[in-house]
Amino acid sequence: MNKVFMARQKIFNNMGKVYAYELLFRDHAHGIKEFPTNIKATAHVIINALTNINTDELIGDKGIAFVNIDEIILTSDIIDVLDKNKFVLEILETTELTEKVVNKIKQYYARGFKIAIDDFDCSAEMIKKFLPLFKYVHVIKIDVLEAHPQNLINVVEKLKKTGIKLLAEKIETKEAYNEYIKMGFDFFQGYYLDKPEVLEIDRYKESTQMVILQLIKIIKQDGETAAIEAYIKQQPNLSFKLLRFLNNQNRLSAKTNDKIESVTQIITLLGRDKLLRWLMVYIYSEISTNPASEAILDMAIKRAERMEADASLQDKDKAYLAGMFSLLDAIFETDIKDLMKFVNLDKDINLLVIEKKGKFAPSFFKAEKIEREYLKKLVIANFDKISTADIIYALGFGGVPIDKDKL
Repeated sequence: MNKVFMARQKIFNNMGKVYAYELLFRDHAHGIKEFPTNIKATAHVIINALTNINTDELIGDKGIAFVNIDEIILTSDIIDVLDKNKFVLEILETTELTEKVVNKIKQYYARGFKIAIDDFDCSAEMIKKFLPLFKYVHVIKIDVLEAHPQNLINVVEKLKKTGIKLLAEKIETKEAYNEYIKMGFDFFQGYYLDKPEVLEIDRYKESTQMVILQLIKIIKQDGETAAIEAYIKQQPNLSFKLLRFLNNQNRLSAKTNDKIESVTQIITLLGRDKLLRWLMVYIYSEISTNPASEAILDMAIKRAERMEADASLQDKDKAYLAGMFSLLDAIFETDIKDLMKFVNLDKDINLLVIEKKGKFAPSFFKAEKIEREYLKKLVIANFDKISTADIIYALGFGGVPIDKDKL
């Protein structure tokens, strides 16, 4: 697996306990070689936080994380994939507050997101700029190194009356820490308290696959259409493929082709069940680098159809997905247990995929038996054509010991 990097820095409350983490862009183990655009940096942080590492491992099961955003990120809908209970939207001080951007902030506030302002320097210019947003802001991060001492005192005194929580950032000494505690700050961040910790994360060979798995999880959990749309937008060719699929479906069913104006419209017209099935096919066929992926896809579809046919009426969709997921490790070339941590689907699907147990196990083993009988005949009939090395690899992966003296 390739390695990717990001950093997290602790934010403390006035009792000295960890309140949250700020997630920061890093592109190598020792920091930043070259800082990209804000949207690329934020996308890097989000994609790693949501797909390459378990969020609970990153910030704890009850933790929250601050993520930097600007006007481009706010209007790109990329943050729609974030959990409002886990992530705080930290507006960079350089953000251009156009009417469109302000409306977006109001929308995220109304949806339950916490909003923070970054690097507030307490100047008259910054107060004037952000004043219209104060009623939607939960936390203001004050840059104690940049703020003029008297401005800082005056602003803190006034802001405390509004109910907005105040965070003193860039605290570098014990004396400064004690001073801002006395001043009445709610939260604290800085090198004196905690330096950013660079995290080295395993990235799967195809990060797109992990995005699709997260998308499947959102659909299965009846997530909002906006969140589904945001995930699809992370993969530029995914929307195009979906549109082609929808057009083909319309032609096959002799429907009139309506003008498609948004990804949301595609999702609505397809329906979630059909979208789920299409995504499973997409993982196997479109984004796999496994040379046997086409044959594995055919086998996965047949297995899913057999299991679906055996299932009760209310379990048919689950049985189909269980069949499709049961071969996913062959495409990812990794342990299926690791993959399922990212999606945590229905318990019956998980039980079948990970342990080969549960209500779908009988139809799974029946389908597998049919596959194995056919493959056995195929291998025997073509044994002389198969590479000796390929046979050894297959036996090795199957845990079959080889007597080296007889080779």
